[in-house]
Amino acid sequence: MKQGIHPKYEKVMVKCACGNTFETKSTKGEMNVDICNVCHPFYTGKQKIIDTAGRVEKFNRKYNLTEKK
Repeated sequence: MKQGIHPKYEKVMVKCACGNTFETKSTKGEMNVDICNVCHPFYTGKQKIIDTAGRVEKFNRKYNLTEKK
């Protein structure tokens, strides 16, 4: 590896809009993010399916599936 051409890889604090903070390593400085694993709907179990014009029901009828809620 050539010396002096690579950015410094150091520990940084990441701050989420929900108030969560955690430490990671990055070539950037301090980071601010909008969503993290604490507030993301997939990880919290509060994920919602947005049904536009009945597409989920249409799919379920087409393939004869029962709707889960």
